[in-house]
Amino acid sequence: MNPFQKNDSKETLFLPVSTEEVPPRPPSFPEKPSPKICGSNYPLSIVFIVVNEFCERFSYYGMKAVLTLYFLYFLHWSENTSTSVYHAFSSLCYFTPILGAAIADSWLGKFKTIIYLSLVYVLGHVIKSMGALPILGGQMLHTVLSMVGLSLIALGTGGIKPCVAAFGGDQFEEKHAEERTRYFSVFYLSINAGSLISTFVTPMLRGDVQCFGKDCYALAFGVPGLLMLIALVVFAMGSKLYRKPPPEGNILNQVVKCIWFAISSRFKNHSGDNPKREHWLDWAAEKYPKQLIMDVKALTRVLFLYIPLPMFWALLDQQGSRWTLQATRMNGNLGFFVLQPDQMQVLNPFLVLIFIPLFDLVIYRLVSKCGINFTSLRKMAVGMILACLAFAVAAAVEIKINEMAPHQPDSQEIFLQVLNLADDEVKVTVLGDENNTLLAESIKSFQNMPHYSKLHLKTKSQNFHFQLKYHNVSVYTDHSVEEKIWYTLIIREDGESISSMMVKDEENKTTNGMTAMRFVNTLHEKVNVSLGTDASLIVDEDYGVSAYRTVQRGEYPAVHCRTKKEDFSLNLGLLDFGAVYLFVITNRTNQGPQAWKMEYMPANKMSIAWQLPQYALVTAGEVMFSVTGLEFSYSQAPSSMKSVLQAAWLLTVAVGNIIVLIVAQFSGLAQWAEFILFSCLLLVVCLIFSIMGYYYVPLKPGDVQGSADKQTPQIQGNMINLETKKTKF
Repeated sequence: MNPFQKNDSKETLFLPVSTEEVPPRPPSFPEKPSPKICGSNYPLSIVFIVVNEFCERFSYYGMKAVLTLYFLYFLHWSENTSTSVYHAFSSLCYFTPILGAAIADSWLGKFKTIIYLSLVYVLGHVIKSMGALPILGGQMLHTVLSMVGLSLIALGTGGIKPCVAAFGGDQFEEKHAEERTRYFSVFYLSINAGSLISTFVTPMLRGDVQCFGKDCYALAFGVPGLLMLIALVVFAMGSKLYRKPPPEGNILNQVVKCIWFAISSRFKNHSGDNPKREHWLDWAAEKYPKQLIMDVKALTRVLFLYIPLPMFWALLDQQGSRWTLQATRMNGNLGFFVLQPDQMQVLNPFLVLIFIPLFDLVIYRLVSKCGINFTSLRKMAVGMILACLAFAVAAAVEIKINEMAPHQPDSQEIFLQVLNLADDEVKVTVLGDENNTLLAESIKSFQNMPHYSKLHLKTKSQNFHFQLKYHNVSVYTDHSVEEKIWYTLIIREDGESISSMMVKDEENKTTNGMTAMRFVNTLHEKVNVSLGTDASLIVDEDYGVSAYRTVQRGEYPAVHCRTKKEDFSLNLGLLDFGAVYLFVITNRTNQGPQAWKMEYMPANKMSIAWQLPQYALVTAGEVMFSVTGLEFSYSQAPSSMKSVLQAAWLLTVAVGNIIVLIVAQFSGLAQWAEFILFSCLLLVVCLIFSIMGYYYVPLKPGDVQGSADKQTPQIQGNMINLETKKTKF
């Protein structure tokens, strides 16, 4: 999770002095005493804010945990489109905080902004849940509702993001600064606790509960929506306890105006008639006060270091997209517990809660005792390197998954499997073709074929001529096939002879780590198969072949079936992750109908536990990069610029998600190659960041304030000295 919410002091905003008309600053809000928690110095009002944040983060991360699989398997988008829309949504969530901050600072104030945008947030969840109801319209309506819902959610979560933490800080009196610092630690803990629980729970709501015969995405989106409603109600309940500062003016707007005035003045006076200025921002001195200019100078020094940062977020935020898709091709059975693919994301908040105290109390102290000056910029660079290593590991895992996965037929190839349902062995020969030796051996009755056979085509589609020898009788049959498709040739009894039918298996791809199956019914009446879902599977009589149906991995010892004459149960046994099965319903014994089982596709062989190293590396990188980066940023800019820095930090996250969107849509690379590409790009960016940090001179506390009392030439001279000194990174 990104600790953007963490703030260590209340925002202090300044009043720009300029020739333009500036609205007067509103008076400070009254310091009314507020009830305290159990006689402590903690205001009772922060309880409502912390609970609100827990519920809101549960709502956001819970919805986001299942979002990629919703795009892929409910809306039936491609992996690249699903990834692109996922990151477009994430990017929008980090652009909208600028709008929320502007509304709060210039118009409504933090309290009203949180209330109104939370209503928008809840409405977005409602619309998003409606878009996941299969009975409500078709795919076009589902897509429209989803996009509208996600847009409202992005506006809501982004709009309140910069307000909630700062509003909590407003509840403390200045004399209780230590308690306020501890509050922000608890606030950040509530963020990760909400994320941890929701990322574990919502995939269970999706997979373990069936709605309309499918995964229950409506419930997986609806419960987070309910939590957001609870968050709004809880926050509103504390209304009478809050200290509500009035809007103080939008500092970001003043910064932009100051920078724009300096740039435009510089180009208007390029003739050389005016004396040169030591810093380009000094061209704003005719209109803006010295303190504002000095603050903006300090701000731009930090913003320059922000330029390479989006690449890190491009890697970190793929946990919910590319890494989740990777987990769908792995085996989630850990022996003691079975994990759903989208539940692996729970590792991130879980490890964050472990790594933050581990790094602060153990690792950083050990490094310090070794005499190593582990500066903030060095920590951030190491965090980037750890993220590079995480994606290198993810690429290695992806390569191994591909090696274990069944090969796919290429151009002018098909994969063919023969299923002999006759009562005796059959010899199958492909006539007049170079493939005739592949199926030369006889196939016994109900023989479980170990693998598919590869047949070569002369064109994209072709007729194959088969000779079937059964009881010294030859039967000739033709079947048309198309390239790049899996087929099963089913041989069945036909009176005293046999016949065959060719069945396409191109749909035998499992989804989100589930198992797929189909049935062949040899009985003389239809069979209704109940797989524990709302919709039954009907298999026609006399060798009818059903469509594929996906179910959760697990044991199925007694699947209820029904015909017009009787009810019976079938023992399907263990249905494993990613496997594809064919069940033949027969009645060849006195024990009633039974299911003969054949494994079309083997189960996913690689354990999902192999994703643990990449999650550990990227989370360690996040702790070193994200938490350290915020602390460094806040220490390097005056207090008046903290809100601007927070907006800039969030923008780096937004830009990072746009990078993923572009690469996913236009790279055209294999997934393992894409992981390597991101790893190499971040390594290059890390090198650039290290060079920038090598020449960066950290400001000491008071440097900005101390220089404000000096004359402009002296200030400019100090800035020259700062920027020309070189210290080791």
